[in-house]
Amino acid sequence: MINCIIVDDEQHAIDLLVHHIGKTPFLNLVFTSTDPVEALQVVNSQKIDLVFLDVQMPTMTGIDFIKAINGKSKVILTTAYSEYAFEGFENDVLDYLLKPISFARFIKGAQRAMSFITPIGNTPSQPAAQEEDDFIFVKTEQKGKLIKINLPDIVYIEGLKNYVSINTQQGEKIIALLNIKDLEERLPAGRFTRTHKSFIIATAYITMIEGNMVHLENTSSTIPIGDTYREPFMAQMKEKIMSNKK
Repeated sequence: MINCIIVDDEQHAIDLLVHHIGKTPFLNLVFTSTDPVEALQVVNSQKIDLVFLDVQMPTMTGIDFIKAINGKSKVILTTAYSEYAFEGFENDVLDYLLKPISFARFIKGAQRAMSFITPIGNTPSQPAAQEEDDFIFVKTEQKGKLIKINLPDIVYIEGLKNYVSINTQQGEKIIALLNIKDLEERLPAGRFTRTHKSFIIATAYITMIEGNMVHLENTSSTIPIGDTYREPFMAQMKEKIMSNKK
């Protein structure tokens, strides 16, 4: 179990997170508070793995709280203001959840935290989870025909209403009778990420992130980063970003 706390100066925001945590079996809620100073004492006196932390609070900002705990606990920021995302990632937060936080978005952040935190009772020597299958079969417009696609060959996927176009490193465009959301749920999250309502990309093929666009190998196309997907995308990219620590 991952021991977690919630710090937010609005009780209704705490109540929503309490509800989400109650539906997440690997999270153990230890403490909630509207007072970040009180929460800071808890982090300093107990083994807290994860903090769900608001950014704007009257007595202490979330960024100040992160600096005060000095890496003792991992942090997921929760806020209504997207402009704090970059500063959060600069301070090594695991994820950035925009309010109001849906359970689907919450569980993605919680699963990300689980990949960074060794839960109490586990040891690093435990066997890793079974690897994902390395291929999928997709249904085409031709009745009864299924095409095998090797996951390492996929560069990006574009949603086309009731279809998707799967673009491979060999230059193929495979049109499959699939919904992009269903395909997103089937693909391994560590290797693929949604950047836009119409696009999923393979992270291994990223050559450049430029503003709100992503450049990929083996294609002249640039892929947009939608406002809804920017924070989770940058959270996934953050451990690869090299910067000077001051």
